[in-house]
Amino acid sequence: QVQLVESGGGLVQAGGSLRLSCAASGRTFSSYAMGWFRQAPGKERDFVATTTWSGGNTYYADSVKGRFTISRDNAKNTVYLQMNALKPEDTAVYYCATASRGATTNDRWYDYWGQGTQVTVSS
Repeated sequence: QVQLVESGGGLVQAGGSLRLSCAASGRTFSSYAMGWFRQAPGKERDFVATTTWSGGNTYYADSVKGRFTISRDNAKNTVYLQMNALKPEDTAVYYCATASRGATTNDRWYDYWGQGTQVTVSS
């Protein structure tokens, strides 16, 4: 059974930074692409960022490009999301997920999900 556990969320003022972590267990972590998604209250889940199995390629939503950075440490079975210059519109529950078919922005291709971590950005 695959388990993903996110951490690092919290309350931060606009312009601040947070680093989210997602620890994986139960599968060969280094073989799979990883992604971050977010869901704000009353809205659909949106793609944020994804990285290939090696971390060599990364893709971002336009809304976070230049502010967020996804990275992974396969030795630690962990993927990170460094979030800088946070805005109130970044407030959401953030989820990490695994994708066995490669890095993609489409959440339908992600097969395991974490429980989410709340990020709240105050103005």
